Amino acid sequence: MYIHVRIKTKQKSESIIQISDLKYEVCVREEAKQNRANTRMLEILSLYFNTKKVKIVSGHHSPSKLISLEVAE
Repeated sequence: MYIHVRIKTKQKSESIIQISDLKYEVCVREEAKQNRANTRMLEILSLYFNTKKVKIVSGHHSPSKLISLEVAE
């Protein structure tokens, strides 16, 4: 399954907001330096979707990303 994610960095609290069926907004406390925000975003998505197979397909250096998830349905 693929989802589109918009990441917001340096936020006061961490959250996931579902914008539409396959679009999400993820807020993280980390800065967008040394891949820390991306790493934290993947951890949050992994917990939210209850899977360990989460990876960034495109948008590594952009706030808009395409994420691949393997979810057992």
